[in-house]
Order: sequence, then structure tokens, then C-alpha cells
Amino acid sequence: MSSPRWITATVVVAAAVGLSAPSVAAAPTPGSADAAFAQAVHQGNLAEIAAGQDAQKNGQDSCVKEVGATLVRDHTELDAEVARLAEKGKVQLPATPTPAQQAALNKVKALAGSTGYDKAWLAAQEDGHTKTLALIDKQIRDGKDAETASAAKKARPVVAMHLAMVRGGTCHIA
Repeated sequence: MSSPRWITATVVVAAAVGLSAPSVAAAPTPGSADAAFAQAVHQGNLAEIAAGQDAQKNGQDSCVKEVGATLVRDHTELDAEVARLAEKGKVQLPATPTPAQQAALNKVKALAGSTGYDKAWLAAQEDGHTKTLALIDKQIRDGKDAETASAAKKARPVVAMHLAMVRGGTCHIA
């Protein structure tokens, strides 16, 4: 026969365990891997927006110009979601692309007006979107924040479509 004290202790322990179970985060928190993802993907969005604007201005082929416009539109929309999550979690977002992203853009910009511009732009976009997909896949697999993972899942097909548009150094309009 169980004593009332044992039953009470069991109920208290069970309740405490239930209350102390980890909750699913609702936004990335400063210093977390989810925040690092938000910061990195934000910088990637800034780089893609700048590259898209440059392609619209300097692209030789109409396909490159059109893909550039698509990148500007889509990465602006994707970045609005990242900014919303960062604000909610009080995560500071960088104001500029990374130095490596800026250097890659400058390398392509240096070819403006030449026949090599489009090929260099497409190669840079393939590289950037491949890296972004890897970052997104890691977030989907390892992220702790449900909202950030959801945003990554929503962004994945868009970034995959962009990669398909530039893969192999050939421009493809979706």
C-alpha cells in the first residue's frame, strides 16, 4: 500500500519535471546559434540584393538582368522575415555584407561593361547560393528556435530556385 506522502512526492516531482522541460524558443536569442544564422543569412541577403541591383545595371544578357531583378525582389522579402525575427529576439543584425561577400561583388563589378561580366556574375551567384543552401540546411537540421527553423524551411525553395537559375554558369529564367 502506498503512503500519501509518497504519492504527494511523486506528483510534486512529476509536476516539477513537466514545468522544467525545455520550451521551444520563439525567436533567436543573442549569442545563440540561431542568432548567428540570422546574422549570416541577413548578410547573405544584403549581398544578393546588391548583386542583383548590379546585374540589372551592368548585365549584358537580358536573362542576367532578369535574374538580378528576381534576386532583389526575393532576397528583400526573405530579409524582411529575418529582420522581424531578429527584432523579436533582440538580435543585432550587421549593416553590411561580410568582407568576403563584398570582395566577391567588387570583383564582379570590376568587369562591368566587359563580356566577362555575366559569366563572373553567374559564377559568384552559384557560389553564394550554394553556401546559403548549406547554411539553411544546417539551420533546419540543428536549429533550436522553431520560428527561425520555419523561416529557413520557407526560404529553402526560393534559394534553391535561385541556384537553379545560375547553375553551371548559364542563366536560366524560372
